[in-house]
Amino acid sequence: MNGSHANVNCNQCHANGYTNTPNTCEGCHLADYNSTTDPNHGQAGFPTDCALCHDEGSWTTATFDHNSTAFPLTGQHITVDCMQCHTNGFAGTPTNCDACHIAEYNATTSPNHAQAGFPMDCAVCHTTSAWVPGTFDHENTGFPLTGQHVNASCIQCHANGYAGTPTNCDACHMADYNSTNNPNHASAQFPTDCATCHTTSAWDPSTFNHDQQYFPIYSGRHDGEWNTCTECHTTPGNYNLFSCIDCHEHNNQSQVNNDHSEVNGYSYTPTSCFSCHPDGEN
Repeated sequence: MNGSHANVNCNQCHANGYTNTPNTCEGCHLADYNSTTDPNHGQAGFPTDCALCHDEGSWTTATFDHNSTAFPLTGQHITVDCMQCHTNGFAGTPTNCDACHIAEYNATTSPNHAQAGFPMDCAVCHTTSAWVPGTFDHENTGFPLTGQHVNASCIQCHANGYAGTPTNCDACHMADYNSTNNPNHASAQFPTDCATCHTTSAWDPSTFNHDQQYFPIYSGRHDGEWNTCTECHTTPGNYNLFSCIDCHEHNNQSQVNNDHSEVNGYSYTPTSCFSCHPDGEN
């Protein structure tokens, strides 16, 4: 006999005699179990082994430690009534977030979790301390957000869900690529890696400057002498390659040879002009 059991009258436990007297808690305390409402033990399906939460020294101060289970309680979970998670009893209670939070998941519109196909593991973005705001950090993914990407709606890139979302530019910007006409990207067979010319800070204007970085085509002697990029960049999709001898007067080899008869080391090749005329002038 320990604790309060030491002061109990024998007949309280041995009302039916002493042979085969049960030593299980509910043998004497089933009435207490059934009348308990905070929480309602019977309705909640609590186990009848009172010793899991109570001791012989103090019945009213239960000592059940949820942190000793597979689901320690933290943050707001500490203040939740047991019945909110254990409506169907305590055995086999699921520990996945959506088991309790699917209503919040379905009702969320900023962004719409269900429509966007967000994962149901709420802990990816939320904590038990604060449900709002979410704390998902895109920087920890393979595609950190910068510039205007920071302000984009999730659904703009994740229209088909989040698993396997492509990170290549044209996956989101193909419509921009196809509609651009200054110059026409599609007909010029520009590469679809938008980052070659554009930044996430400013789509327009692009940072590509042909005159200053490479060769003056919008000023000087070549201004107005061409219509499409492919006139000089004759290998589709590869702008590292170019040819100087496929347009205007340069395509007459005899004339060009004659003009350079006294030039040391002259040769009539696609890129040889650039060696001596890097700015397109005489």
